[in-house]
Amino acid sequence: MNTTANHIGINEIYEIRSLKENDLTLKLAEMGCVPGTEIVRLYQSSGGNTIAFRIDTYLLGLRKEEANQIEVTILELDPA
Repeated sequence: MNTTANHIGINEIYEIRSLKENDLTLKLAEMGCVPGTEIVRLYQSSGGNTIAFRIDTYLLGLRKEEANQIEVTILELDPA
């Protein structure tokens, strides 16, 4: 299933497929959001605008608008 990172469920494992071309593309790539990298949504802020992701081996906080620029495909669902 293809979607964007802001729609990933908690603890679902996805892979970054591509980045939408815009002003954020280079910034996201420099932060490690490159095609083929594993991405997992961990939690979000109480206000809901900031989302914490595990990108490969590190934690990255993104605004919903930024996460919407990352196109992903599912790898597996958490069995829990």
